[in-house]
Amino acid sequence: MASLRRTLVEFLIRSASHLEVPPIVKYSAFALFFDRFRPSLTRFLQIKKAKHWLLQPLTESNLQLFVLIAIWVSSKMHDSRASALQSFKNLSNKLITEQHFTVQDFLEAELVFLQVLKFEIGTSNISYVILEDLYIQFKEVAKVGELLNFEACMDMMDLLYEKEEASILFGSSASLAASILVCSYIITVPKQRWEFPLLPWVKFVTSCNEGELVVLVRHVLNHVLGT
Repeated sequence: MASLRRTLVEFLIRSASHLEVPPIVKYSAFALFFDRFRPSLTRFLQIKKAKHWLLQPLTESNLQLFVLIAIWVSSKMHDSRASALQSFKNLSNKLITEQHFTVQDFLEAELVFLQVLKFEIGTSNISYVILEDLYIQFKEVAKVGELLNFEACMDMMDLLYEKEEASILFGSSASLAASILVCSYIITVPKQRWEFPLLPWVKFVTSCNEGELVVLVRHVLNHVLGT
């Protein structure tokens, strides 16, 4: 399962890159698919006894289609220049080699996807939104904020999703966002510029427990640095 998750994470990242969607679309798709759709599938199948061909059997190709659906749904919510369905179909023809999906398949998959999510697709409290807000606030209160690399923050989030850490180790979107911001500060800001009390500030802004944050920061650094 870990290898399949890694494959799907890489597929989402590659698809988002091909479609040139903004980060909010990419990370909303991450949240919709990995945090909500996949964990809800088993219960959905048990309750609904769904026999839709996209769910039984649930092949890797079908899951890749649902990844594209997650990006499509997210794009329609967050991108004023949302890509047309045909763009997603063309991409599936290029990237999904084991199965050919039609436009009708995409429409059916979107309905199944929304049914699994109970049509609850709000993404205002996902980690990326909180992280971006923290980053903006940090730059406003501290000059050293200009030295923090936000691209590094996103790279860390990608890595944590790949390793399933975003769902297991972190109890809330705020704790994930806060720990990633602190880790990026440690890694990308020169040590001689660490004069800003970042950890107490993050604790104050997010109401996260400082002790828990320290533990989470260590987890992130261990995965990012491979220690």
